[in-house]
Amino acid sequence: MRSVAIAYLASHVLSLLGNGIAAVALPLIVLQITGSPASVGAVSAATAVPALVVGLAAGLVLDRVNRRTCSILADVVSAASVAAIPVVDLLWGLDLGWLVGLAIVGAFGDVPGMTARQVLVPALARHTGLGLERLVGLRQATTSMALVVGPAAAGALLAVFDGSTVLFVTAATSGAAALLTLAVPHRYGRIEEAVTERTSILAELGAGARVLRRSRFLSGTVALTLGLAFVIGGLQGLVLPVYVTTIARPDLLGLVLTALAAGMLVGTTAYTGVGSRGRRGLWVGVALIGTTAGLGTISTLASPAVVLVGAAMLGLSNALVGAVLGVLQAERTPEGVRGRVLSLQNALLVVAAPAGIAVAGVVAEVGSPVAAGVTVVAVWVAVLLAVAASGALRGLDPAGQAISSTSTPTMPR
Repeated sequence: MRSVAIAYLASHVLSLLGNGIAAVALPLIVLQITGSPASVGAVSAATAVPALVVGLAAGLVLDRVNRRTCSILADVVSAASVAAIPVVDLLWGLDLGWLVGLAIVGAFGDVPGMTARQVLVPALARHTGLGLERLVGLRQATTSMALVVGPAAAGALLAVFDGSTVLFVTAATSGAAALLTLAVPHRYGRIEEAVTERTSILAELGAGARVLRRSRFLSGTVALTLGLAFVIGGLQGLVLPVYVTTIARPDLLGLVLTALAAGMLVGTTAYTGVGSRGRRGLWVGVALIGTTAGLGTISTLASPAVVLVGAAMLGLSNALVGAVLGVLQAERTPEGVRGRVLSLQNALLVVAAPAGIAVAGVVAEVGSPVAAGVTVVAVWVAVLLAVAASGALRGLDPAGQAISSTSTPTMPR
């Protein structure tokens, strides 16, 4: 059964690698086609709303259809939409309309695929015997590796091939991810909780939202996830690019990403090895303090060395936050609505990072990059304090798993 876990993790890595390569290649293709930097933002903005809608709808599908099947189909859609770009370029020639249209098609694979793999985690941990802490830790570790390898591979490929040709590699990684998921037994993707009578689509979407609203823990962890996406989006998408341009150090962006991923790798390795030991509340507390310290250090932009130290600190601490909260979310989200809860979270993530970039951009325009960094970090601190004050982070250890009298039932260990 360990081979099944290996196939799942390999599929996860390949999917992330494809996303990393595409994230570097696509903006270059848009610039080559249009010659306008504004067009890059236009493509991103045009696909944000469809991605949000698709992400929300994916939850309904994942709570009705075998989750393994959904993961495979999502990767096939992603592969086809990316491969279509160089094909269209060869046959008819690309323009902005084609790029936006194909990016929208790709949205039908990106968020649903990411969510489907997340939803599969509890069943995989149970059937393979790895345990939830270990599997989530391994998943976080492979994510860290993909963050390093993906952009680096994109740079190497773009040095040899043009952008459209490089997208064939992205399509191949998504296709390979779908093939590897076939190694996961079909029964792992079954919805094991009894399915209640179907109601309207809006009512079923509302059921997932009610689970979040009634559970202080789940609503709090989703708020933390969105807050992190907001602040990291603002720092990585605007503050740091402006800073490295100002100091004429474009290479620093790659070094920051490497430091971030290296920190994540250390954090996830530590959690994978000893995650089941010690108090979860202590893990979360230390990790959130470290994450805030890392973000604050980066926002000072004091020097390249300080920024790199902050990135490593952020990577290590954020990996621990993701691992611990990932385990707890898997345990405490009811099986029958898990797809809707995670889809809602992932759909909101689509808009959280661009929102952080937009806020940072406005502040940087009227102030400075440091002011922009401090502003987005202040938003994160406000979210963290609100979540802590709500009591969402109390009772995280197994002996105290009853979240509150109004929370959702816990999942069995």
